[in-house]
Amino acid sequence: MTQFFQIHPENPQKRLIDQAVKIIRDGGVVAYPTDSGYALGCHLGDKKAIETIKWLRSLDDKHNFTLVCSDLSEIGTYAKVDNAVFRLLKSHTPGPYTFILNATSEVPRLLLHPKRRSIGVRVPDHRITHALLEALGEPLMSVTLIPVDEELPMTDPEAIRERFGAHLDLVIDGGACSLEPTTVVDLRDLPPTIVREGRGDTAPFIE
Repeated sequence: MTQFFQIHPENPQKRLIDQAVKIIRDGGVVAYPTDSGYALGCHLGDKKAIETIKWLRSLDDKHNFTLVCSDLSEIGTYAKVDNAVFRLLKSHTPGPYTFILNATSEVPRLLLHPKRRSIGVRVPDHRITHALLEALGEPLMSVTLIPVDEELPMTDPEAIRERFGAHLDLVIDGGACSLEPTTVVDLRDLPPTIVREGRGDTAPFIE
């Protein structure tokens, strides 16, 4: 049965955060709020949970999964970052961006694009997300919760529970979120390539 936690968006309750992290560590799939809509998340090495998310979103193996990280140093563990890329990341994190980078060997193979060996990384500007990451101690495997055949992420936790609750272990109600998804920027080669325009300003990445 899906659990439903109401967590304060500015002062997340530690007890509920710890319970949510236990669900994640035990292989659960959670819907949680970010600074650009709600997202689906799970433990980064849990194949069953990842397959559930792929099924819910109708994603194929070519989809770039995202590691939601707590800070820049964590990104550096899982993605290859040179000095020029580091400066771009430092200027735009935390924020509503997803960056595509070449993955390091720390990324589980099942998360990698089969040909490019790339991974998405992001540092959201949302207190509930940061509380989850701090308690988890590692990145969260994540995709934006955009229903099949729709273009915008879901923003209402009650609607998420009603629509997807049978397939989720936890829905975190952190209040309404932004209606726009993240801006996706490919930083594997410079100058950057804008993959998707979203909430984050694209101007700094366009020469």
